[in-house]
Amino acid sequence: MIAVATIIVATIAALVIGAGVRRLAPAIGAVVPPRPDRWHSAPTPTMGGIAIAAATVAGFSVGLAGPLLEADVVEWSAVLGAGLSMFTVGFFDDRLQLSPVAKLVSSLAVGAFLVFALAGLEPGASLPTSYTLIGTIWFAGLCHAFNLLDNMDGLAAGVALIATAFLVALLGPSLGFGLSTLLLALVGALAGFLYWNRPRARLFMGDCGSLFIGAIVGGITLVPVFHPQIAFVSPTVLAVLILVVPLFDTAFVLVLRRLAGLSATRGGTDHVSHRLVSLGFSERSATRILYLLGLVGGLTAWVLVRWNSIEPMLVVAVFGVLVILWGIYLARVPAYNAEDFKALQKSSFAPFLKDLAFKWHVGEVLLDLVLITTCYYAAFRLRFEGDELLAFLPYFTASLPIVLGVKIAALYSSGLYRRSWETFGFRDLAAVARGVGMGSLLTVAVAYYLYRGEGFSRVVLVLDGLLLALAIFVTRASFRTMNLVASARNRRHRRVLVYGAGGYGRLLVREMRANPAWKMNPVGFIDDDPMKAHRWIGGVPVRGSIEQLESTMRRYSVDEVVLSSPAINGKVEHRIKEVCTRLQRPVRRLDMKIT
Repeated sequence: MIAVATIIVATIAALVIGAGVRRLAPAIGAVVPPRPDRWHSAPTPTMGGIAIAAATVAGFSVGLAGPLLEADVVEWSAVLGAGLSMFTVGFFDDRLQLSPVAKLVSSLAVGAFLVFALAGLEPGASLPTSYTLIGTIWFAGLCHAFNLLDNMDGLAAGVALIATAFLVALLGPSLGFGLSTLLLALVGALAGFLYWNRPRARLFMGDCGSLFIGAIVGGITLVPVFHPQIAFVSPTVLAVLILVVPLFDTAFVLVLRRLAGLSATRGGTDHVSHRLVSLGFSERSATRILYLLGLVGGLTAWVLVRWNSIEPMLVVAVFGVLVILWGIYLARVPAYNAEDFKALQKSSFAPFLKDLAFKWHVGEVLLDLVLITTCYYAAFRLRFEGDELLAFLPYFTASLPIVLGVKIAALYSSGLYRRSWETFGFRDLAAVARGVGMGSLLTVAVAYYLYRGEGFSRVVLVLDGLLLALAIFVTRASFRTMNLVASARNRRHRRVLVYGAGGYGRLLVREMRANPAWKMNPVGFIDDDPMKAHRWIGGVPVRGSIEQLESTMRRYSVDEVVLSSPAINGKVEHRIKEVCTRLQRPVRRLDMKIT
């Protein structure tokens, strides 16, 4: 009951106080005007962090009567004090525009005092130096990560809401009653504030809000360091998975700004959310995609906690590879006026980078090393359990260098590294099969030559080959899949209905999807062949025949019709043009010639 009351009180408080802040902010000049380096297009009241902080304290006060609260008073008071301290720093920044260095120094100082308070006053209870440094940097990093994430309506508040909900659900037993109640109060405060901050935002949280959120979350995630491991998983791993969105966005922006030769502290529209919008997603869709990433990270952490039989590092490795691939794809979206790699191009090793990194060869090879290791280990885990696994792990460790060398050489010999990720598909499966098959055969040969087959299982080698082939195909095809998704969701592209689902039509659809410069999104085919009705051809549905042309154009908001074949003429062409004239939509024809 205390938990429910805490959330309800915090939610109502955030709604009420948010309304008051929204009304009073213009009177004190707390309004953010539109700027080129910001995303909003209308003057918007700010300092909504007052509502978040006040509502969190109000909700938390409900738990003050809890019988277990006094047991961890030092921890919750230290974290709440750190949160209010960073709220104060953010408040002054909103009013006086503090320098980035001033905010960084403030967060490091508050983080250091927090680590000191959590470690205890006794010299014997002090932390190792490395823990102290890492804890201080972690606290400051999360403060600024949420500050950077506050770049689109509802983004920081929504991501923080998802993260805090997973934190209290998964780390609650190791946090204690006081800190769990504090997290629940923050959940309620964020839920109430989202009413004002959802797109289009009527109130911004400001730095006082983002720094307060980052301080509370950063401080609370430091506490499990002092407790035993949870379900054999380090609390640090769980925290990183749950907070994947702010951590990923911060690392992404800082790395790419450095590569572009720009200051890391400059504002701009170069965050993950902005690049998603540049790909054609709406602001709401971009926000929801990052919500989804936060949910996936939280669910991954939940799987690690609840299912003890799953190998944690395998799950983390798979999740990490997927996030990195997504980051590489987004990094290709221009954001710095064609100067995205300016710093690298001016470096002394630019020729080396031009030949390798810019063609993705280094990245491909490093990725394959990770995939080979992960799949080989996964095969051992799937084949053996318990004491049997412990008996065979030394053979895995001893043979891993050989497996890496043999399989990388086999993948290179198969021609895999000459294949483009942009067009990778089922036709490239032959190269994958050659590389993986050759690598598996060479692994068997080397294993029997060096170890006479001792410690090797045929099932392990078969599982390893299947897993590696699947992993290589999925990673290589990921760019093409992301291109298709981005093209289909791009609201700036014209919605095109292709008449004729024959060879010309399939060729036209493939080119529309592969060539973003056309700015055309095929929403379907119209074809008079009854054998093709309601089928999917080339990933595009056949919506019907000419009888359904007008209703299809209305239903799917078609912008234009393209005739794909020269055989479409006469009465059929005349009827198509009549329908399009009535709907005021243009008709164009594919004209393909070889001269």
